[in-house]
Amino acid sequence: MSVRAALREATTPQHETVDAIYGKYDLSDRDSYGEFLSAHGRALPALESALRQAALPRFELRTALIENDLAALGRSLPPPLCFAGPQSNAAALGILYVIEGSRLGGALLARRVPTDLPCTYLSATHGPGQWKAFGEMLDRACDGPTWLNDAIAAANRAFDLYAEAAAAG
Repeated sequence: MSVRAALREATTPQHETVDAIYGKYDLSDRDSYGEFLSAHGRALPALESALRQAALPRFELRTALIENDLAALGRSLPPPLCFAGPQSNAAALGILYVIEGSRLGGALLARRVPTDLPCTYLSATHGPGQWKAFGEMLDRACDGPTWLNDAIAAANRAFDLYAEAAAAG
């Protein structure tokens, strides 16, 4: 089983919880969509900030995209929630798994946003081969069960932060 598949299987309950929470937002409604972006704006900047301290391959920062979309809706980026930085490379990559997976899901969600609303954040998807390359990088980085357990625990903490961010709004 690939590391990405192991992460997906182990984080399914938290992922489904987050999907259910964010599924309540109507992305075709300006106010509800703004709340959706605000919730993401409480979580993603905290995660990206935590990852800046880790020795990771370059990854695309998207906080500015949320901020720009919120500004176009007449809103400000909310203060980020607190999130402790990763204590290991495995934890950093577990967090990055959630962030990169969010980009993948963004492509589907972007289709639900009307063309008269800003959608740069959700539209910032992976280029050809990037998601596959990310999975291969996870496989190379994994050096055993302890590594994988650290990555899973951190990914679940990242999902929990997204849930907390929606509840904070």
